Amino acid sequence: MRTDKKIQLEQKRHWRVRQRVIGTKDRPRMSVAFTNQHIYVQFIDDAAGTTLAAASTRAKGAADQGKLAANVGGAKVIGKLAAEAALAKGIKAVVFDRGGARYHWSKGKGKDGKPVTVHGKLATLAEAARAAGLKF
Repeated sequence: MRTDKKIQLEQKRHWRVRQRVIGTKDRPRMSVAFTNQHIYVQFIDDAAGTTLAAASTRAKGAADQGKLAANVGGAKVIGKLAAEAALAKGIKAVVFDRGGARYHWSKGKGKDGKPVTVHGKLATLAEAARAAGLKF
């Protein structure tokens, strides 16, 4: 598939999500954005148009900032940091805005018959934020 077509499809997905997901002061929108190198998370009050809290792989407060990347390992760390930043600002419940990213999550059985869970970086970030105390 051509690159411009992929970008166009991602933009359409993002618009569809944004039509339905609206953040308020009590339950802000947790917006997640990925680049090739970094992960960005913001907690946004759409009614006031303000960002309440944020976390990213580029933030100075991130531990091992030089080692964090836009992969599953970095998503786990940033999900936890984002939840801590939100809880510090008094945010307990959020509306999850995945942007144009697809939520890769599948469950099945492996060759040995045991359950296998495969996650992408978006699902890993969401799980880490839930584990740190955020309600979606």
